[in-house]
Amino acid sequence: MQLAQNNKIISIENVSMRYDNRYVLENINLDVFDKDFIAITGPNGGGKTTLLKIILRLIEPTIGKVVYWNAENNSSNLKVGYLPQKNMIDSHFPITVKEVIASGLLSKSSIFSKSKEFENAVEETICQMGVEDIKNQPIGNLSGGQLQRTLLGRALISSPNILVLDEPLSYVDKRFEHQIYNIISNIAPHTTIILVSHEMTAIAPMATRHIIIDHTLHDCHADHHYISQCE
Repeated sequence: MQLAQNNKIISIENVSMRYDNRYVLENINLDVFDKDFIAITGPNGGGKTTLLKIILRLIEPTIGKVVYWNAENNSSNLKVGYLPQKNMIDSHFPITVKEVIASGLLSKSSIFSKSKEFENAVEETICQMGVEDIKNQPIGNLSGGQLQRTLLGRALISSPNILVLDEPLSYVDKRFEHQIYNIISNIAPHTTIILVSHEMTAIAPMATRHIIIDHTLHDCHADHHYISQCE
């Protein structure tokens, strides 16, 4: 897939992140383009999730910056869908599956939230994620795979311009794993995707770029030492 190199939507510029006098990330430079599909892998503790949080502006880097672009102008925000790792979710929070998925549309107006269009979008996403039978269950009652599907629904419901997925296959059974592949394959042509995964076998052919994050950034195509980790 050929990307429009002048259609940049995110710039990660000279980013480093330090915790307790130890650098988790060092001198990360990466441009993300419209319709890009960046597959990221790397060892545990290498800084992958930290990089995603910096890209999402959930945390500030120690050094460097992240710039969002709209055409050739700086943009204050982007329409982003985010699937965090399961361990970042408070499963004891008293909220149902349907409410979690619907929360992905909370940026819409209160009028929209009361509309038939809103309800249809929520129900369609519930069906797409295969959680119809548990939609009124509190998330504390869910299995790991059921919660992962619920969170993916929340990330997708707003049809985001950018979809950020942190280990989307975690806790998911093999049947739904293939459904996730199909969902990602269907949205990839019109959505920018940044995906972190240890399992690249099925993801790799969909991606436009593959990189390793091991405290620094390694391009799998340029750095032969890391190529086997991306295959």
